[in-house]
Amino acid sequence: MKPFLLLASRAEDAAAEDEYAAYLRYGGLEPSGLRRVRLEAAPLPELDLSAYSGIIVGGSPFTSSDPPEHKSPAQHRVERELAGLLDELVALDFPFLGACYGVGTLGTHQGAVIDRTYGEPLGAAEIELTDAGLEDPVLGGMPRRFTAFTGHKEACSVLPPQAVLLARSAACPVQMFRIRQNLYATQFHPELDAEGLCTRIDIYRHAGYFPPESAEDLMDNARRFTVTEPMNILKNFVARYAT
Repeated sequence: MKPFLLLASRAEDAAAEDEYAAYLRYGGLEPSGLRRVRLEAAPLPELDLSAYSGIIVGGSPFTSSDPPEHKSPAQHRVERELAGLLDELVALDFPFLGACYGVGTLGTHQGAVIDRTYGEPLGAAEIELTDAGLEDPVLGGMPRRFTAFTGHKEACSVLPPQAVLLARSAACPVQMFRIRQNLYATQFHPELDAEGLCTRIDIYRHAGYFPPESAEDLMDNARRFTVTEPMNILKNFVARYAT
């Protein structure tokens, strides 16, 4: 099998390693089946897409809709590199799955409005599949409603004109969409279970995402939920596109 490629951008080693482990676990992959490039650390190398089964973009501390003057040089570079890569991926209809930051990157590339209208705090949300979502193979076997973990400052408030809406929630009307037949973006995190979210809360408690004193309450709340359905997206994506 050709490996999948994870494009990551978490600068904290503990968060980066936990994210990678989650994609391995829930994608049913061995390390040889999921190569990783940490975009925040070095420029994206030249890629031979024929060597990969698909591309996965993980979550990120970067916020696409921030004013340009508020973005770091690293974020500007990563955005340029991902935009150039998406030019190629969309033209080829190459398998792509972007989680959380994927909405900002793929959405912006395809003409969506990405802003802070529908940001969500860290925690559990009820996701509802659309009729198109129920028919999509990457969502195969999933119930119409399921619980997933979210936490994002920005979201898609207007879909790209050519996008297919696959999932929504009461607080965020675009939770997942598809471009062409093989490019997907989710606003929720398909790789996160309760312990994974707690790990991120602990790592980022002083990063400005939430009041540090609320970290224990956020972790206690996360552990109230058993989140298992979103991981089927990773399993289905791998099964569908492994070559």
